[in-house]
Amino acid sequence: MKSAQGIFASAATLTLIAAICTALVAATYQLTTSRISANQQAFLEQSLEPALSGVSYDGSITASKLVIPAPHELPGSDAAVVYRAYAEGRPAAALFVVTARDGYSGPIRLLIGIRADGVVTAVRVLEHRETPGLGDRIDLSRSDWVKQFDGSSMINPNFGGWAIKRDGGEFDQLTGASITPRAVIKAISETLVYFDAHRDELFSLPATGEGQ
Repeated sequence: MKSAQGIFASAATLTLIAAICTALVAATYQLTTSRISANQQAFLEQSLEPALSGVSYDGSITASKLVIPAPHELPGSDAAVVYRAYAEGRPAAALFVVTARDGYSGPIRLLIGIRADGVVTAVRVLEHRETPGLGDRIDLSRSDWVKQFDGSSMINPNFGGWAIKRDGGEFDQLTGASITPRAVIKAISETLVYFDAHRDELFSLPATGEGQ
């Protein structure tokens, strides 16, 4: 039978080992979390970059994230996210993460880049459930359809031109699919209208956090 002194010594040793293990786990967690966060941040920056084609800006895009809570005038019923880009302290462009609610198979998540002068830099589809071989061609990996919006604006075409050609507009539809492109075009035009009405406010509001 162990003596009381031996029992206390064993208990103290176990306590010390447990404390060391806890400290090691905590340190590992902190290091891993920081690394994962940095990798996620870098991935997000790389994902946003293609929508800023031709725009020169300073610093990190994600550092100027702005969350616009619902309800708002942008497409979608959930919170909208805007990333602002600045060059020498002046507004350069804004990236909108919005949702077209009326896709054929459900909501379509879009990334829309708009220069400070109101010209679309690029549009990218972030998430969708559109029909393979038809509506899914809104995705750049499936076709170049979204590239037709590069360089467009509220006045190019005029507002009546923001529709597919079948509806009297100026944009190509997708063969065999009209609901999907209508939803995307509507979301882009609504975002342009919002940007025009809230441009100064968007670039002057403080950031509301990093990441998406």
